[in-house]
Amino acid sequence: MGANRTEKLNSEFQRSIYEILTRKVKDPRLTEMFSITQVECDKELQTAKVYVSVYSADKAKADATLEAIKDAAGFVRSTLSKSMHIRTVPKFEFITDTSMQYSQKINDILSEINKK
Repeated sequence: MGANRTEKLNSEFQRSIYEILTRKVKDPRLTEMFSITQVECDKELQTAKVYVSVYSADKAKADATLEAIKDAAGFVRSTLSKSMHIRTVPKFEFITDTSMQYSQKINDILSEINKK
Protein backbone atom coordinates (compact mmCIF):
# COMPACT_ATOMS: atom_id res chain seq x y z
CA MET A 1 0.00 0.00 0.00
CA GLY A 2 1.35 3.42 -0.89
CA ALA A 3 2.41 5.92 1.73
CA ASN A 4 -0.05 8.46 0.35
CA ARG A 5 -2.98 6.06 0.80
CA THR A 6 -1.86 5.25 4.34
CA GLU A 7 -1.73 8.97 5.18
CA LYS A 8 -5.24 9.45 3.82
CA LEU A 9 -6.53 6.49 5.83
CA ASN A 10 -4.81 7.77 8.97
CA SER A 11 -6.50 11.13 8.52
CA GLU A 12 -9.88 9.54 7.86
CA PHE A 13 -9.51 7.23 10.87
CA GLN A 14 -8.59 10.22 13.07
CA ARG A 15 -11.71 12.14 12.06
CA SER A 16 -14.03 9.13 12.19
CA ILE A 17 -12.79 7.79 15.53
CA TYR A 18 -13.31 11.17 17.19
CA GLU A 19 -16.79 11.44 15.70
CA ILE A 20 -17.77 7.95 16.89
CA LEU A 21 -16.40 8.51 20.39
CA THR A 22 -18.15 11.85 20.83
CA ARG A 23 -21.47 11.02 19.17
CA LYS A 24 -22.12 7.29 19.47
CA VAL A 25 -20.34 6.05 22.59
CA LYS A 26 -22.57 6.51 25.63
CA ASP A 27 -20.09 5.76 28.40
CA PRO A 28 -20.59 7.84 31.57
CA ARG A 29 -16.81 7.90 32.10
CA LEU A 30 -16.36 10.08 29.01
CA THR A 31 -16.61 13.29 30.98
CA GLU A 32 -13.46 15.14 29.98
CA MET A 33 -12.59 16.93 26.78
CA PHE A 34 -10.24 14.95 24.53
CA SER A 35 -8.85 14.90 21.04
CA ILE A 36 -7.42 12.30 18.72
CA THR A 37 -4.07 13.85 17.88
CA GLN A 38 -2.70 11.24 15.49
CA VAL A 39 -3.32 7.81 14.01
CA GLU A 40 -0.52 5.59 12.72
CA CYS A 41 -1.56 2.48 10.77
CA ASP A 42 0.89 -0.22 9.85
CA LYS A 43 1.30 -1.02 6.15
CA GLU A 44 -0.88 -4.13 6.28
CA LEU A 45 -3.73 -2.36 8.15
CA GLN A 46 -3.56 -4.92 10.96
CA THR A 47 -2.99 -2.49 13.83
CA ALA A 48 -3.16 1.23 14.34
CA LYS A 49 -1.83 3.38 17.15
CA VAL A 50 -4.31 6.07 18.10
CA TYR A 51 -2.84 8.92 20.14
CA VAL A 52 -5.32 10.54 22.51
CA SER A 53 -4.85 13.76 24.44
CA VAL A 54 -7.21 14.26 27.39
CA TYR A 55 -7.58 17.80 28.70
CA SER A 56 -8.37 17.77 32.40
CA ALA A 57 -7.04 19.17 35.64
CA ASP A 58 -8.34 16.10 37.48
CA LYS A 59 -6.00 13.14 36.87
CA ALA A 60 -8.59 10.57 38.00
CA LYS A 61 -11.22 11.86 35.55
CA ALA A 62 -8.66 12.01 32.75
CA ASP A 63 -7.64 8.40 33.43
CA ALA A 64 -11.30 7.31 33.54
CA THR A 65 -11.95 9.03 30.21
CA LEU A 66 -8.94 7.30 28.63
CA GLU A 67 -10.08 3.92 30.01
CA ALA A 68 -13.55 4.49 28.54
CA ILE A 69 -11.97 5.24 25.17
CA LYS A 70 -9.84 2.08 25.36
CA ASP A 71 -12.89 0.01 26.32
CA ALA A 72 -14.76 1.35 23.28
CA ALA A 73 -12.08 0.15 20.82
CA GLY A 74 -14.14 -2.84 19.65
CA PHE A 75 -17.24 -0.72 19.15
CA VAL A 76 -15.23 1.87 17.21
CA ARG A 77 -13.74 -0.82 14.99
CA SER A 78 -17.10 -2.45 14.23
CA THR A 79 -18.73 0.92 13.52
CA LEU A 80 -15.92 1.85 11.14
CA SER A 81 -16.13 -1.50 9.36
CA LYS A 82 -19.78 -0.77 8.56
CA SER A 83 -19.21 2.78 7.35
CA MET A 84 -15.85 2.66 5.54
CA HIS A 85 -15.33 0.86 2.26
CA ILE A 86 -12.05 -0.89 3.00
CA ARG A 87 -11.28 -4.60 3.22
CA THR A 88 -10.07 -4.64 6.82
CA VAL A 89 -10.27 -2.16 9.66
CA PRO A 90 -7.20 -2.36 11.92
CA LYS A 91 -7.25 -3.14 15.61
CA PHE A 92 -6.89 0.13 17.47
CA GLU A 93 -4.46 0.66 20.32
CA PHE A 94 -5.27 3.87 22.19
CA ILE A 95 -2.19 5.57 23.63
CA THR A 96 -1.91 8.69 25.77
CA ASP A 97 -0.32 11.51 23.78
CA THR A 98 2.17 13.21 26.07
CA SER A 99 3.58 15.62 23.50
CA MET A 100 1.70 18.57 25.02
CA GLN A 101 3.15 17.92 28.49
CA TYR A 102 6.59 17.44 26.98
CA SER A 103 6.43 20.72 25.06
CA GLN A 104 5.22 22.51 28.20
CA LYS A 105 8.17 21.08 30.15
CA ILE A 106 10.59 22.29 27.46
CA ASN A 107 8.98 25.75 27.50
CA ASP A 108 9.30 25.89 31.29
CA ILE A 109 12.99 24.94 31.09
CA LEU A 110 13.62 27.56 28.40
CA SER A 111 11.81 30.20 30.45
CA GLU A 112 13.93 29.31 33.48
CA ILE A 113 17.11 29.62 31.41
CA ASN A 114 16.01 33.01 30.03
CA LYS A 115 15.38 34.29 33.57
CA LYS A 116 18.98 33.48 34.53
